[in-house]
Amino acid sequence: MTPWSRRRFLTGLGAAALAAPFARLLTGEARAATAGPRRLMVMFTPNGTVPNRLWPSGGETDFAFGAGHILEPLEPVRDRITLLKGLQFFGATNHEGGMASMLTNGGGATTETQGRSLDQVVADAIGTGTRFKSMEFGVQTSAWGGNVQTRMSYSGAGTYITPDDNPLNAYSRMFGDLLGGEDAAARLRARRTAVLDTTRSELIDLHMRLGAAERIKLEAHLESLAAMEQGLSEGTTCAPGDSPAVGGGTYDNDSFPIIGRSQTDLAVSALACGMTNVASLQWGHTITPVVMSWLGLTEGHHSLSHIDDSNQAGIADYVTAERWFAEQFAYLLDSLAAQPDPEGDGTLLDSTLVVWAQELGDGRAHVCTDVPWILAGATDCLPGGRFLDLGPTNHAHVLTSICQAFGLPNQTFGDPAAGSGPVSGLFT
Repeated sequence: MTPWSRRRFLTGLGAAALAAPFARLLTGEARAATAGPRRLMVMFTPNGTVPNRLWPSGGETDFAFGAGHILEPLEPVRDRITLLKGLQFFGATNHEGGMASMLTNGGGATTETQGRSLDQVVADAIGTGTRFKSMEFGVQTSAWGGNVQTRMSYSGAGTYITPDDNPLNAYSRMFGDLLGGEDAAARLRARRTAVLDTTRSELIDLHMRLGAAERIKLEAHLESLAAMEQGLSEGTTCAPGDSPAVGGGTYDNDSFPIIGRSQTDLAVSALACGMTNVASLQWGHTITPVVMSWLGLTEGHHSLSHIDDSNQAGIADYVTAERWFAEQFAYLLDSLAAQPDPEGDGTLLDSTLVVWAQELGDGRAHVCTDVPWILAGATDCLPGGRFLDLGPTNHAHVLTSICQAFGLPNQTFGDPAAGSGPVSGLFT
């Protein structure tokens, strides 16, 4: 391939990606118009919880986190969250079953979701026009290799997607084109400007083939392209910033919080820069042995998760560990809220549905019942400041609800024996 033909090929690829949402309008493949979220962020933490130190008191909107309870660190962001109680995983139990079912509901290749996890179902719908269809960030996820205990994302039945648990690798993937200094940035701006020029020509041609309602959307898209080109001409770009911190190494125990903060920041940057519309952050894996020494703890997280109520000192240590995870979720929400929405008014959190998922309920009992999940963001369709007791409800209905919030037609998720339809009133 000659340099000229290679440039045309690469430019065409970028133009096709930017035009893809409108090209699908002509073939009937576009998702239904919706006021729902434009991005998805999934965060996972492992090993269950202590129910009597987790759930708030009160009703749907007047709930209160108890002093010293696990979710008390979420008080400053309570108006942004919807806490779900009473979820159970269909046909799943124990660590392995919970991890495998958490985002898939155990669906096989012949089900509506074809064995894919929630993030991948959504990514297949909204991620095809971005540089990365989805991005998976991890924190010490792969020391045990890839298996049902260490993986939560699936591209198909039994097919794992490996999270990148080295922030330096993720940083290089995201910003490699910009790490060569000003000359590299200038070359990248030139390539992106060429892509925008080609895209504008293709979209103007497409304009005449659309109906009136879709022309309005296309015209707004053309305006956004003009704004992007203006930004490029002014030399602005999504700057890579400093290289992420990794502490003593990817699998150094005491580096866990350092790597986690770096990965959180990278995930937010990926969404804010439009590199992807779907990201996930996996804090460890089920049965993770991490010792939260930075909190003064000396026992592993998994071991703490099985301490009996009679051991009050051990329970206090586990609550301390779980409160720290709640603080990380609050940090994620604050970070998203601090970024402007790259496609409109409001913040990145306003247009992003954030899901804090867990694989177990009471970790001492190894059960996948009363599993706590929290949804946040997506302010156009997810009323915040709610504590919803749905129990007992198969979490397949929540997965279905999320798909429908993104405009997808799903009536089931995973194993259809878990039931069909969304959770009434979860989204508006």
